[in-house]
Amino acid sequence: MTELERPLNGQVVLITGGAGGIGLATAKSLVNAGAKVALGDLDHAAAEQAADSLGEGNIGGRLDVTDMESFAAFFERVEAEMGPVDALINNAGVMILGPLDEEEEAVTSTTIAVNLAGVINGTKLAMRYMKRRRRGRIVNIASQAGKAGFPNGATYCATKFAVVGLCDAVRNELRATGVGVTCVMPGPVATELGAGLGKARGVELLKPEEVAEAITRAIVRGESEVWLPRITPFIAKPVSLLPAGGRDFVMRAMNADKVLSQADSARRAEYEESAINKS
Repeated sequence: MTELERPLNGQVVLITGGAGGIGLATAKSLVNAGAKVALGDLDHAAAEQAADSLGEGNIGGRLDVTDMESFAAFFERVEAEMGPVDALINNAGVMILGPLDEEEEAVTSTTIAVNLAGVINGTKLAMRYMKRRRRGRIVNIASQAGKAGFPNGATYCATKFAVVGLCDAVRNELRATGVGVTCVMPGPVATELGAGLGKARGVELLKPEEVAEAITRAIVRGESEVWLPRITPFIAKPVSLLPAGGRDFVMRAMNADKVLSQADSARRAEYEESAINKS
């Protein structure tokens, strides 16, 4: 592979939730593009093993995104061992489904802590490191659920709406600093987190590798928004102009209201229990 084919040659990318799913798929894509990756995850052994599988120069370690001290320690380790972080990918997330009024407090607090506070923690740290160097990119993984409210995922949707807003605000804060922000908004992805979800009409389940390639392209090109599948902005943006009743009608017409509300709870049980216990 030539240097032209490895556009991220020598760059250092830190990925949270990097031991599996979208995080690991993205790490593989970035390494193919020439980057070195640092995989942070609550499961430090899995993160270390994944990093080793990617080749020499990549590292893995324990990272609790909800704990600022843990995040800062891992960031400092990466900078010390690998060099300045060129891109941070805030990927760690959880999705535990059910009606809001039946949601246990532990589920609410964990979802907010991981999906929102964790992203804010990482974004703060990256800003502090990158602004003084006047370069870098912060990539925050949001969701289509950050643009539409899906029944049975109210808290999850709330955190993803907040991540979209965070990206918009921070992008404007960082204007003219040389630091960019990318908001990634995929639909359902074939990972543990997306297990057993329903399907909206005309929208296929994404592969982690599709999301990974899109993230890599966004870093190379400096894109501010990534929508997946690519057709979704052509649907979502016009629909967003409708009044609430119209938006709800379109959601029902596309079966999008059933994506979370009719998820296969048996298929999701092991993942959801693990997500709460690990966090």
